Formats: sequence, structure tokens, C-alpha cells
Amino acid sequence: MDALTGLLEGPRARGAFMIRACFDPPWAVRVEDRAPLTVMLLVRGDAWLLPDRGEGIRLRAGDLAVARGPDPYTCADAPGTAPQALILPGGRCHYPDGRPLNGSMDLGVRTWGDRPDSGTVLLIGTYQMHGEIGGRLLDALPPQLSLGADVWECPLTPLLMEEVGRDAPGQEVVLDRLLDLLVIAALRAWFARPEAEPPAWYEALSDPVVGPVLRLLQDDPARAWTVAGLAEKAGVSRAALARRFTRLVGEPPMSYLTGWRLALAADRLRDTDDTLAALARQVGYGSAFALSTAFKRAYGVSPQEWRNRAAA
Repeated sequence: MDALTGLLEGPRARGAFMIRACFDPPWAVRVEDRAPLTVMLLVRGDAWLLPDRGEGIRLRAGDLAVARGPDPYTCADAPGTAPQALILPGGRCHYPDGRPLNGSMDLGVRTWGDRPDSGTVLLIGTYQMHGEIGGRLLDALPPQLSLGADVWECPLTPLLMEEVGRDAPGQEVVLDRLLDLLVIAALRAWFARPEAEPPAWYEALSDPVVGPVLRLLQDDPARAWTVAGLAEKAGVSRAALARRFTRLVGEPPMSYLTGWRLALAADRLRDTDDTLAALARQVGYGSAFALSTAFKRAYGVSPQEWRNRAAA
């Protein structure tokens, strides 16, 4: 598993909110949906991404922006434009005074705004659910980031434009997978940029000693690993591995392994119907009770409560 694969490994879009937004200036939309990750691809025109704190990001045709939740932000044609619509959790749309829009800006299948041939067209894809492995990715990102058309080229744009307005069997799954591809392409380009600040464990994957150990833990979490066994695989002493791993990753090997196992369990509780005993075997716990105890200690709820909340 290479470094980028390790970073992007995790849950995928499932029933993601995806829309083509079409606006004529002046326009502004306030986003308070608390979504963990939103991707905006500007197809035509100019736009601004304006967080409540920090500097705004100007977007031109071909540029892409990523917003990490849950903090609100505004998309607009210019920084001073007052919002005309409010986006809430679940894709609900209201006027700023709280009145529901009631479909008044619907323009067709997954198309919304002033008119289909407006001067500004945005493709917007939103991941609506949190996943714990995805949390490692979110922690690696700034609240907002952008990639200019001059530093990356997205071959998915024509396909996304075509597919987002299509009403066909299985279309939701098609859009989920296209959103995944868009995010992976964008983040691969982002992490290659000098201004990107990957997490410590991501950078540690390139270390000749710690990197192979991290891959062993990530690829085979169910194995009964010990520091001694990992040190033997790495060809160093236990003390040397413990010091180096803690310095580069920010926590000891066994602590990292525990977090990784529980993150895997959290995702599989949400995405599968596997029993707790089966999940325990998959992620390296000897029994359902042992996994349940560790899970509740880390997440504050039982595995069943976690699964029920995800289902809701």
C-alpha cells in the first residue's frame, strides 16, 4: 500500500448529494449543511468560496475547490453579495429568512439555480456521512483548498456534466463513483503541492524503517502484532523502532494499531451487516466483548449504538 492509497483508503460515497448549480450575477448561497467534505468544480464563469474565518478563494473556469466541514461558508459571485439561499443538512434549501424554497429554483434533474444556460455553472458533490478512516483524510486537509486549472486538468468534467443531469437506472451509484474519482484525482494533485501539509503518519510512510511497519499494520491489522515482531520485520531493535515510530508518527506502534483497528471496525459497522464477532476477527480482537469494550472506550458508545446511528 503506497502512501496515497493509505491516505485515501476508506469509505466511499453512498447516496452523495450531487447537483449542477447555475447562476447569473449577483448570486450567493450560504452553506450550513455540516457535510464532512464538499467538492466544487467551476465549469463556467467566476466564483468565490468565502469561509466565515480566513481568506476567501477566487475560482475561475476549470478550478476546483474542496471544503471540509462542519464549518459554514458562502459561495458567491463576489465577496460582498448577500446570500439568496441557504443550504441545510440533507440538501434542504431555504431562503435566508427561513422560508423553504419549495423547488422554486429547480431546473430539472439535479440542476438548480437561475437558468440552465447561466453565466456561472458549478458542479457540486457532497459526502454526507462521516467515516473514521475518512477522518484521517479530513484531518490532513485544510478547511478549504483549491486547485487552479493551470496546475491540474480534470478529464472527468465533460462526463460529470453529462451524467449529473441524467435520470437512468443506477444513476446514483454512477454519480457516487464519479465523485470518488474526482476526489481522488483532486487530492492526489493537492498532496503533490508544496503548500500541502500531510499528517505525520502519511509522511512517515516514506521512512525506510517506519514506512514498512505502517504498511504491515495497515495491510494486516488482524495479526497479533507485537513491537518485537515488528522490529524483527524492520531489522531494528524494539527500542529503536519504538523511538523512531513515535517520533515520526506521533504515537507508539501499538497505540497506532489500536486506533487503526477501531477505525476499521467503525467503518465496517456502518457499511456491512457483519456480526460483532466477525468484525472482531477481521480487525484483530479475540472476541466481540473485547472489541466492544475497546470501541466504547474510544468512541463513547457501543458498537451497536454506532451502527444504529449510522443507519439513522
